[in-house]
Amino acid sequence: MASTHRITRAAYLESLRDFREFIKEHCAGVPGVTEEVLYDVQLAVDEACTNIITHGYADMDPGSVILDLELESDELTLSLTDFGHSFEPDNMPVPDIDASIEERELGGFGLFFINQSMDEVDYRVTEDGNTMILTKYLGKQLEKNNENRSQT
Repeated sequence: MASTHRITRAAYLESLRDFREFIKEHCAGVPGVTEEVLYDVQLAVDEACTNIITHGYADMDPGSVILDLELESDELTLSLTDFGHSFEPDNMPVPDIDASIEERELGGFGLFFINQSMDEVDYRVTEDGNTMILTKYLGKQLEKNNENRSQT
């Protein structure tokens, strides 16, 4: 049976800590939510919220960010909704991770980190706002941990 939780905060960088704590509070002790999974999820939410705050609400009064967290036995789904400027993730340039630090452009790694740390990433724009849906499969992590144990 799924459990669903929601938190809404003003779109300020200071709210990132509240989102991280909210995730930790509702995921602590859940089977399949390892420290690695928790880190990945918190990183993805931090990056998504930072993009919402700095780009989505650019040239606007800061609005709010709504985080819905849904836990099922085999997956964790987080939905971030805002009411700022929308964007098209597929049109965003992919950072050159092989370039030296001196040759890299500043920024542009947020979506890369989100996509690397989550199993599924979806983005929707509707009259109800802009929503990024982040999914992490918990069974996948359990299988990975079992494989690592059997190899030692």
